[in-house]
Amino acid sequence: MIAEKTELAAYYFPQYHADPRNDVIHYPGWSEWELVKNSKPRFPGHQQPKVPLWGYEDEADPKVMARKIDAAADHGLAGFLFDWYWYDEQPFLERALTEGFQKAENCSRLKYALMWANHDWHNIHPMNREHEFPLLFKGAVTPEQFDRMTDHIIEKHFKHPSYWLIDNCPWFQIYEICNFVEAIGGWEKAQQALEHFRAKVKKAGFDDLHLTLILWGCRILPGERTAGSPEDVLRLANAQSVTSYVWTHHITLPDFPLTEFEVPYKVNVDYWHEAKEKFDVEYFPNVTMGWDSSPRTSQDEEYLNHGYPFCPVMKTTPKQFEEALRHAVEFAADLPDGKRIITINAWNEWTEGSYLEPDELNGYGYLEAIRNVVK
Repeated sequence: MIAEKTELAAYYFPQYHADPRNDVIHYPGWSEWELVKNSKPRFPGHQQPKVPLWGYEDEADPKVMARKIDAAADHGLAGFLFDWYWYDEQPFLERALTEGFQKAENCSRLKYALMWANHDWHNIHPMNREHEFPLLFKGAVTPEQFDRMTDHIIEKHFKHPSYWLIDNCPWFQIYEICNFVEAIGGWEKAQQALEHFRAKVKKAGFDDLHLTLILWGCRILPGERTAGSPEDVLRLANAQSVTSYVWTHHITLPDFPLTEFEVPYKVNVDYWHEAKEKFDVEYFPNVTMGWDSSPRTSQDEEYLNHGYPFCPVMKTTPKQFEEALRHAVEFAADLPDGKRIITINAWNEWTEGSYLEPDELNGYGYLEAIRNVVK
């Protein structure tokens, strides 16, 4: 009964379709499928390349997205959390959502929400071992830019019938709250911007905004006196919940080139309980099904432990993932109805080795693990 009332939300990384700006950066039609196709085994026993069972499909095609939606819903997922980007006054990588998901004839089978990935965008596709990579887009926004961005979000997304509401409040996540605060000019301006966002959401007919922060490596800004801890950050942002994006945010994988699943699993379960006790808002536990960022490295260089994406691989199986998911369901049992949510990394982070989509090695194994737990 507990599992049936628990909602599973998988992060969705929309870099598997053509985008006009990627056409300029790389070449026309480029997507990260190119990195997936070109990946090589980098050490003995390394399972690369990962080969998608459905092929290298265009996620901006509504028929392609319809199959993803059906597979996700049939196996017990409640929705996708789209990584969403806004650079230079316009969205980036949004076609997977607006042309793929929203135009899929079965999009009512899943909910979706936005996770604003407000980090800088560098050209790490691929990255060399010296970590020489140009900055392409700044994630910073001014108050005026944030106002225009949130107008777009409310009109194009919050008002969509499939958008995820928690107590009639659109669910919205921010990836790097400290980056947002620093760029916008400090906490006072950040609070004003967020409160204006809430006012616009209410004017659009919703009760309020449900704001979730992804707290990891949250630094104290220079000269900052009001936010001395993550708890202060949540309070100042008036956030309603907190979650994690991926297990590797809370642990540096210790064994190179391969770390066993149990190591990050234990550290992150400990973090679930720490977050539950520390924060005054709900913590949505996160389960990560795998990790292998080697496809984002230059494939002709020796694979050494030189920091992301030259870092250890997390070894995992569908059975281990299922066990972790059952544990997360038990943990989430204390959350209120409507907020009994588990976030999963990820639906399709192929170039970071964290994906639920079926591949030639495991078939539908990870999706079947979800169905075993929630159905």
